[in-house]
Amino acid sequence: MKQQIGNIALVVANYDDAIAFYTQKLQFNLVEDSDLGGGKRWVLVSPPNSNGTNLLLAQASNDEQAACIGNQTGGRVFLFLQTNDFWRDYQLMKANGVVFNEEPREEAYGTVVVFQDLYGNKWDLLQLNKNRLQQAPNK
Repeated sequence: MKQQIGNIALVVANYDDAIAFYTQKLQFNLVEDSDLGGGKRWVLVSPPNSNGTNLLLAQASNDEQAACIGNQTGGRVFLFLQTNDFWRDYQLMKANGVVFNEEPREEAYGTVVVFQDLYGNKWDLLQLNKNRLQQAPNK
């Protein structure tokens, strides 16, 4: 059996603001932006050369959803953006005004730094070291 996660829903305050952040500051691709009627849209963004997992930008439609914007995981890191060139992406994101919570650091598994999206959700920018990549199961 083969399975994969296709989309991860991210509750946002505004479709267009979120699209601008992900495509301009993080250099993601806008995969799809379809009008579903009634003010809803199907908006998918994805890092360049991604493996097929997308972020589904879901604009909050009620107070309960709006209360989760920026804190979808209770203050923990929410998503992990893996890269093959940490310093290239870190410098580009920094130049684009992305907010970082710390200085980059070397860990046993690779180089990492925590940053925030436009709503304050925490992300890791991460480049796994070669030993870690070799240990990953190849399925």
